[in-house]
Amino acid sequence: MKILAAMSGGVDSAVATARAVDAGHDVTGVHLALSQTPEAVRAGSRGCCTIEDSRDARRAADVLGIPFYVWDLAEQFREDVIDDFVAEYAAGRTPNPCLRCNEKIKFSAVLDRARALGFDAVVTGHHAKLNVDEHGTPHLARSVDDAKDQSYVLAVLTAEQLRYAMFPLGDTTKEQVRAEAAERGLAVADKPDSHDICFISNGDTMGFLRSQLGDRPGDIVDSDSGEVVGEHQGAYAYTIGQRKGLRLANPVNDGKPRYVLSIEPVDNRITVGTADALEVTTVTAQRPVWTGGTAPAFPWRGVVQMRAHGGMAEATAEIDADGNLLIGLLTSARGIAPGQAVVLYDDDRVVGSATISAAHA
Repeated sequence: MKILAAMSGGVDSAVATARAVDAGHDVTGVHLALSQTPEAVRAGSRGCCTIEDSRDARRAADVLGIPFYVWDLAEQFREDVIDDFVAEYAAGRTPNPCLRCNEKIKFSAVLDRARALGFDAVVTGHHAKLNVDEHGTPHLARSVDDAKDQSYVLAVLTAEQLRYAMFPLGDTTKEQVRAEAAERGLAVADKPDSHDICFISNGDTMGFLRSQLGDRPGDIVDSDSGEVVGEHQGAYAYTIGQRKGLRLANPVNDGKPRYVLSIEPVDNRITVGTADALEVTTVTAQRPVWTGGTAPAFPWRGVVQMRAHGGMAEATAEIDADGNLLIGLLTSARGIAPGQAVVLYDDDRVVGSATISAAHA
């Protein structure tokens, strides 16, 4: 097959590309230039999409002996990922930009262009499995490496998009990927993983949001007493379940730590309370996507994941009259924020995903 390999400049995408070459495919490498400041250099293990990453991807392509190109998608990345990220926080929600990037950039813009250019599939270094059933339908599943599994951030993909995707690393741990890269002579074998949000290279999310939205001082209110216990510089900088950074001016009588319970962007108010008040047992989620192409039989029961790292719970699910998912958690969970994705799993197979709109006790 004619394969387009998305090469980020990291070790995972380099090894995934190498495996596609070994399988006998006609492979072309492409690096996505997503940063609007490509002259920036990498800050430790934070961020990606820097000029160094582009050079690392090109070197890997040279070692593998494949053609290599750079596609400038910075403007679309700004519109579909960065602007969406800022708008979601401004609305009091907590988005996942990696999930949006997979949905709008890597498996929409890139896949559409690849198909238009005659490529049969796009290969990436994501740690996830694609299992094909007897009908030829691909099913997304967890990686064998639980610590590196990325099925959660891929769960927004449709069955049609998955038909043209390849994830060669789903059966390989990160340690094994690095060892293989070293054996192949790839210079990225020991390159640190990127962390945090790729377009916030210094890891200061609050500072980034302030630079985009400005200072918006408002009250921090205690849920029990109704009293103002502090002031914030922008409700957009907080998320449900957050404890650090509140800097409450007035001590609370019971001496218990306070967490963010709700964010009200219209009133520019944050409500805080005790950890017990974070417990939720019911989650409502919008715009479900079924990665296998069809919805499961309802009522459904399985496991849901509500954060990229953690937030696992046994649950049931039904569909309401408006097409929203109504999820009942069999054990309560904390820190579930609107804007995050909830992903449904049947054992290790992804059933589908939706965007959390509300969570209740």
